[in-house]
Amino acid sequence: MEKGEILVTTTEHVPGREYEIIGEVFGLTTQSKNVVKNIGAGFKNIVGGEIKAYTELLTEARDIAIDRLRQNALDMGADAVVMMRFDSDSISADMETVAAYGTAVKFK
Repeated sequence: MEKGEILVTTTEHVPGREYEIIGEVFGLTTQSKNVVKNIGAGFKNIVGGEIKAYTELLTEARDIAIDRLRQNALDMGADAVVMMRFDSDSISADMETVAAYGTAVKFK
């Protein structure tokens, strides 16, 4: 199985499937934008509106966190991850940490 085949769901149950719990899995990343984009974001902060550089940063961080979550599940021999959730935090004005976490399961 490849990590792209690992089912990731925010629900507790996978319809029509029975499974045994393997354990908790995580995918973590910390991302930052370059200085030029930070300056542009600072100007945008003055006038208001969406700061696209930070939206891109969070989207990239989310995708990396899910990819690492899937790899962690694959390494444990899982078929799926249930109850997946995200957590994020700012480390500084230009760095974000994103964690994806859930429960790895093996289908019976």
